[in-house]
Amino acid sequence: MIIMGVDPGLTRCGVGVIEAGVTRRLSFIHVDVVRSDPKLSQDLRLLAIYNGLAEKIERFAPDMVSIERVFAQENRNTVLGTAQAAGLAMLAAAQRGVPVALHTPTEAKLAITGNGKAEKIQVERMVARVLGLNTLPQPADAADALSVAICHALRPQGALQGGEREQHLTPAQRRWAEASQQATRRHGVRRDM
Repeated sequence: MIIMGVDPGLTRCGVGVIEAGVTRRLSFIHVDVVRSDPKLSQDLRLLAIYNGLAEKIERFAPDMVSIERVFAQENRNTVLGTAQAAGLAMLAAAQRGVPVALHTPTEAKLAITGNGKAEKIQVERMVARVLGLNTLPQPADAADALSVAICHALRPQGALQGGEREQHLTPAQRRWAEASQQATRRHGVRRDM
């Protein structure tokens, strides 16, 4: 399965592409950042991000697009641009019939490091390790895009196919599933990952 991860942003939108093999072995395919010029008007910036994302989907033909879910920040302008870029990624995928999954930054950190509050450098190191890269993926937007793609590949739901049992989960997947179940019990809300 080819998974394209997207770390949405209006100035820099990270794109990472990986392959998840039958045995859940992950392989690096591509990493890049789609950029828009902050000097352009908002509509032209959005068009640049959309065109860049559409080109990546056409080029790599992913089976799934995994997008980092927008979360609240103090800077409303940043949230707005991030949400718009996430919507463009969803639109580009939907127009091509590619399913979309949304994962929070905490879910991505938990899936990769086993710690939902991991520092950015820890995530970058684990991304490089998991994908067998000799150097850390740069810039940070690119590393985040790869991490959200890896998150989708390693998520507990969907990682198990047919008659597979929980014993096939990695330790990080097991901790993630347990944390998700605890959060659901605490809040009384079902959370799909």
